Amino acid sequence: DTIPAPFRMSGYVPCNGPICVAMVVSQSTSALLFWSWVNQSQNALVNYYNRNASAPMSNETLMQSYAAAVGAALTVAFGLATIIQKRYDAKTAKSMLRWVAFPSAVVASSLNCYIVRSPEIGHGIPLMNDRGENVLEGETSNEAAKRGVHLTTASRAICQAPVYFLPPVLLASIPILKRIAAKNPALTVPMTTYLVLCSFGCGLPLTLAIFPQMSEIKASEAEEKFQNLRDPKTGLPYEKFLFNKGL
Repeated sequence: DTIPAPFRMSGYVPCNGPICVAMVVSQSTSALLFWSWVNQSQNALVNYYNRNASAPMSNETLMQSYAAAVGAALTVAFGLATIIQKRYDAKTAKSMLRWVAFPSAVVASSLNCYIVRSPEIGHGIPLMNDRGENVLEGETSNEAAKRGVHLTTASRAICQAPVYFLPPVLLASIPILKRIAAKNPALTVPMTTYLVLCSFGCGLPLTLAIFPQMSEIKASEAEEKFQNLRDPKTGLPYEKFLFNKGL
């Protein structure tokens, strides 16, 4: 099936980037909560369309994922925002709210990915040889599916760092950026936009590359039904298998 452009990995930065910028520059609890909801709404669809489609998924599971991710994002964002506003004066609290986006995005994006992809663990995914052929037709591996889901969830968590953590750090620590923001507060949003999009554009392919889409599992670590299989072309026993972990 064709993946709609906004939910492809190639469309993630241009479509999700503006949402990330809005989260980072949010200076009120209501704005932060709204953009957290928008962000996780898109993330749920990105995770759905970039899963291993060999495992079926019901609309009920998708809605559960959506509700859990949004609930986690809003809970973390609201909790941290409330603590900051109670402990600090209004001016300090306003500037500190930009840091709330990072932990809320890590928790929500990870949970979103795990719940959307979790049906794969129960159903299993096919194992392939180095020629891309299924090694045992009609059979799936739950162990490979579990690894795929865990690796993808980890990559989602890591991806949040360059997007939500790095830009505020750069704005607060690089002298020339600090001076520009102090003299011209109106330039803060354009500078943040530039830093977020650059960080997102560089960070996304790097975090995806940490765990390649086509991953490996040793034959000895797969289920017993896969452990004594031989390559029909060479006659040798398989030492490892490939599986599509999705993106």
